[in-house]
Amino acid sequence: MTPGAVAQVLLLVAVANGAPILATRLLGSRFSCPVDGGALWRDGRPLLGRSKTLRGLFASIAATAVAARLLGLTATSGMIIAALAMLGDLFSSFVKRRSARAPSAQALGLDQIPESLLPALYAVFELSLSAGDVAAVVALFFVGELFLSRVLYALGLREQPY
Repeated sequence: MTPGAVAQVLLLVAVANGAPILATRLLGSRFSCPVDGGALWRDGRPLLGRSKTLRGLFASIAATAVAARLLGLTATSGMIIAALAMLGDLFSSFVKRRSARAPSAQALGLDQIPESLLPALYAVFELSLSAGDVAAVVALFFVGELFLSRVLYALGLREQPY
């Protein structure tokens, strides 16, 4: 196991996932354009939903690029990690909309695994993570996200405790 690389990926995925929340708190509804443009899927439900915004996507990519540079990685690596984390988050949202879950409803595993697994798989090539490292990133993100979400909720930074 390469603890330094695992920690770097975990930190970058945390930044990627936290930046949209921070952008919402700082900007409110300003610049809040939905990624899906308000489109509906053939089932009549939103494709992704209003909470998935271009502002959040851009905030994630920009913040993670800066964080990557601070960790000695390239801004491009940070941008790719953020984009993959957001892709995983958008996938989760798409699946949750298809299963008629309410916006921001918790889906244990679905809310954590794709957004940590995709960046970790990229890090196999970028940071030479092993399969065990990838599993560690996903497991640690899963547990850490559940814990941190409750802390952010208690601090009033998150609307849901999950």
